[in-house]
Amino acid sequence: MAGFLGSRAAPVEADAAGIPAAQRVGFMQRLADGAGWWRMRVRNPVSAWLLHAPQTLRALVRADEIWLVGLAALVGVAAGLCVTAMGWITQFMHRILFAIPSTERLSGLVEVDRIRTVLVPCLGGLAVGGLGWAVAKWWPRRAVDPIEANALYGGRMSVTDSLTVVAQTILSNGVGASIGLEAGYTQIGAAFASRLGRSFRVRRNDLRLLVGCGAAGAIAAAFNAPLTGAFYAFELVIGTYTLATLAPVLVSAIMAVSVVRILIPEEYGFNIRVPTAISPTDYVPILLLGVICAGGGIAIMRGVTLTEDLFRRSKVPNWGRPAIGGLAVGLLALISPQVLSSGHAALQVGLDSPYTLQHIAVLIVLKSVASAISIGSGFRGGLFFASLFLGALLGKLFAAGLATLSAVATIPPVVCALVGMSGLAVAVVGGPLTMSFLALESTGSLPLTVAVVATSVISAITVRRTFGYSFATWRFHLRGEAIRSAVDIGWMRNLTVGRMMRREVRTVRADTPLAAFRRDFPLSSTARVVVVDEAGRYAGIAQVSEAHSQDTVAEKIGEILHDRNDVLLPQMTIKEAVAMFEQAESDGLAVVDTRETRRVIGLLTEQHALRRYTEELERRRRELSGE
Repeated sequence: MAGFLGSRAAPVEADAAGIPAAQRVGFMQRLADGAGWWRMRVRNPVSAWLLHAPQTLRALVRADEIWLVGLAALVGVAAGLCVTAMGWITQFMHRILFAIPSTERLSGLVEVDRIRTVLVPCLGGLAVGGLGWAVAKWWPRRAVDPIEANALYGGRMSVTDSLTVVAQTILSNGVGASIGLEAGYTQIGAAFASRLGRSFRVRRNDLRLLVGCGAAGAIAAAFNAPLTGAFYAFELVIGTYTLATLAPVLVSAIMAVSVVRILIPEEYGFNIRVPTAISPTDYVPILLLGVICAGGGIAIMRGVTLTEDLFRRSKVPNWGRPAIGGLAVGLLALISPQVLSSGHAALQVGLDSPYTLQHIAVLIVLKSVASAISIGSGFRGGLFFASLFLGALLGKLFAAGLATLSAVATIPPVVCALVGMSGLAVAVVGGPLTMSFLALESTGSLPLTVAVVATSVISAITVRRTFGYSFATWRFHLRGEAIRSAVDIGWMRNLTVGRMMRREVRTVRADTPLAAFRRDFPLSSTARVVVVDEAGRYAGIAQVSEAHSQDTVAEKIGEILHDRNDVLLPQMTIKEAVAMFEQAESDGLAVVDTRETRRVIGLLTEQHALRRYTEELERRRRELSGE
């Protein structure tokens, strides 16, 4: 009772029922403890589970690849919804701005109101320029696209920046600029995947994989072709194909296509008939068409760069350039409305229609010039679908040219059109297997797909040997980025001299007598010693073996220094460090804070740098192979 009644000297108070106050308090305390125990057993498990659910899910995703596939499925659903929404918005803009029927597509029309054809792209370009000016003023950050994100930043993308790109892309396409929405599709799909992956704190390689899943879902939904979307991710966004990455990417692509098929039952496809077989003798001109497509792709990429350079040299401000570009596109559309927008309907019409040789040639020139002007003047978008359309036209032009030669057996124009479509798209976008699967899923013809594979390989090799870049990597090259694919090279930038160097460096002054140096640094102590001048600035490196040589007649250590002007800086990457070792022909260099102050902060040997580089390479290899 002492525990309940307290001290014996304390007075005992009782209530009306005669129960002591201390005992009453003790009873109430036990009652409260019991209620707390009940809440702990009944209510707390639910609240505790909800509280720790994010950590639990993050742990499951990091520990089991099945949960990563579940995340990829969510990414695919989001990509399908985004593609559907963007398509609806642009189609609604076309109907309102160009006054076209709800059942028609802009580029498939034979005639559009002439005033609207000129005014809408021009005024729309002014709106695009104004939006770009506002973004540059209030949100001056450059958006990172999926290829760049996976190559340099470990898959990290900003959703806010990507939404800005999507808004500019929708506006550009909605006002009739000769560009496609595919860049916006992949941007928002990959950005959502990146944000979801970072919220689950997945590993760097898994985050890159999710970014590829977002791009795969976007392209698959855009073309109603899951294999096309999957291999777009493998070839262009992830940079490699492994069994470990197959399931998440395919699941994302299939989920995205499923969403689009539910929301838009009228699926997109090429309603054409293709031959059941292709003669072996037809492969010679088909392969020649691949080379021609490669040349056409290079010309288009060069044309875009030339147009951008011309606008840059002009006196027109950045916000006014899209208006001029829109005016030029509108004037070209007066000749043929098929140059407007991305050209989905124009491609279908072009595959079916028996165009004359002159009409095809004029349309190729108009669409090429319109696409170059659209991108060069500042409209936002890509050349994915424009390259498909132009490739189909180039294939039909090639077939018409063959038909004029009586000595050469003619190939069906539809075969040349589909082969040219894939060949030119490979030249501009890249991805031979991507375009091969697009032909297979669009037509269902295996013989045609074999011809497309051959043409795509020829086109890819020709571009690689003569030009070296796809459109995306070419633009990175123009910005000064050494990116040729989405293969992860960002870790090389993180592997800097400052992270690899040895900071505990013992130095001596250049005026130290040689005898004192020999006493302080025996032969077995170290290989090299960093030497500084009277002001503590780097002076060079002394070789201990040379200092102990009997042939050395110097009196002070400063007389036998090496690498006086060859130093490393802490911000140098492993690539720059190895190049410096080769230039200096040295196996060890000092690290200084800056070239001006030359204060020694560390030492790095070539052997250690190469070992760290090899370790990182092996680590990335294991990640890519799923080991």
